[in-house]
Amino acid sequence: MSPAAETTKPTLSAGIGAASALSVVLIWAAWLISTRHSVGGSLSALDLSLLRYGIPGLLLAPVWLKTGLWPKGVPKLPLVLMVLGSGAPFFQVVAFGMRSTPASAAGVLLPGIMPLATALIGMALLGERPDRMRKCGMAAILTGGLLLLAANLSTGTLSWVSYTILPAGATLWAIYTHAFRRSGLSAFEGGALICVWSTIINLAFVLFYGTHLLSAPFSETGLQMLTQGILSGLVATLLYGAAVRSLGGTQAAAYTAVTPVAAAIGGGLLLGEPIGPVTILATLVTGAGVVLSTGLLSHHRRT
Repeated sequence: MSPAAETTKPTLSAGIGAASALSVVLIWAAWLISTRHSVGGSLSALDLSLLRYGIPGLLLAPVWLKTGLWPKGVPKLPLVLMVLGSGAPFFQVVAFGMRSTPASAAGVLLPGIMPLATALIGMALLGERPDRMRKCGMAAILTGGLLLLAANLSTGTLSWVSYTILPAGATLWAIYTHAFRRSGLSAFEGGALICVWSTIINLAFVLFYGTHLLSAPFSETGLQMLTQGILSGLVATLLYGAAVRSLGGTQAAAYTAVTPVAAAIGGGLLLGEPIGPVTILATLVTGAGVVLSTGLLSHHRRT
């Protein structure tokens, strides 16, 4: 292979990874708004989880039927951590936190914290050493969360649930990110296994708690089928897996910090949520952190 081809291939891969990650940002923003909209509606968190994982689980059935529920040669611990970190347990944690959190604040406390949690796990357990620019990006993400905390101290709009449960969900996703990176699975295989195992978990709970999917208005169910099942459950899972494969876990997660800005705008325009100046500043600071956390500026400094 010529030097030019060697240069083009990584650049193309990085471009695909970046496009995938940014597409996930838009889908996640829609998911945050949709989940917040569903709070207090006819569908429970278990119903939403059934849609999020059941629909892609069915569509990806040829994949998990081929690999098996426990693929040979794949370490069991990464697979368990993947289901825990982005499957049904993750969804229930996030749904609980979203009950008392506006979409704009959730955008900072969930996807906004994901890159920070991913980077910290990488540094503490995997020996990753981010450069100065990426450290500045992590500091900006943390600053965005602190700004949101300062705004809450004066308004009292958020509770302890928002500040503990949603960051816990972000940490679960960070665990999934690193586990998937080391599982050796493709984006399709990883997504299929997460969805089928999550569906099994959800169906076990349905036996005890039942479901409202058949009795809820179709307008509500149809909206959640699109945002939870197709976009978030299937498309975003596959795109995020492709981004992790192309960019690496820490860098792929960093792109998701753009989500707070999109969630804040969507929450204000679609749900009528009040967006104060401090919230706007928090989302912008957190979003700016992604530019540094991805290492893009670090690359530009190289000669």
